[in-house]
Amino acid sequence: MIAITHFIGIDEREISENFVRASGPGGQHVNTTASAVQLRFDALGSCNLPQDLKDRLRRLAGQRMTAEGVIIITAESFRSQARNRQDALERLVALLRDASVRPVVRRPTRPTLASKKRRLEAKGRRASTKAQRRDPTD
Repeated sequence: MIAITHFIGIDEREISENFVRASGPGGQHVNTTASAVQLRFDALGSCNLPQDLKDRLRRLAGQRMTAEGVIIITAESFRSQARNRQDALERLVALLRDASVRPVVRRPTRPTLASKKRRLEAKGRRASTKAQRRDPTD
C-alpha cells in the first residue's frame, strides 16, 4: 500500500509499469537499454480514491490523464531504470497529494464602515490636491 495521506492510500497492484527506450542524449547506453518508464494508474477506476479527489485529479492532471481516466507518467531523466521508476512513482504520489487538498471556499465579505470612510476621505484629499493645481481663472 502506497500512502498518499493519513486516510488515503493506493495499492501497488493498481499501478502498471512499461519500460521503454529513452529519448535524447546519452549515447549508446540510451540506444541499447530500456531505462525510461511509463507508469499507468487507473485513477477513475480505483476504489481507494474518493470521488471528490478524482474530480480534482482530472483538473490537475491535464494531458497526463486519458479520456478513460488513466494517468500516464513518463520518467526518463536518469540513466538507471530504478531511479526512473522511483521518480515516476514520486511524481504520481505528489500529483495525488495535490489533488487531495480541498480548496478553501471563499466566503464573500463586504467592506467595513471604517474602510468606506477611509476611502472617501482619501478620495476627498486627492480631489482637493488636484483642485489646488488648477488655474484660478477657470
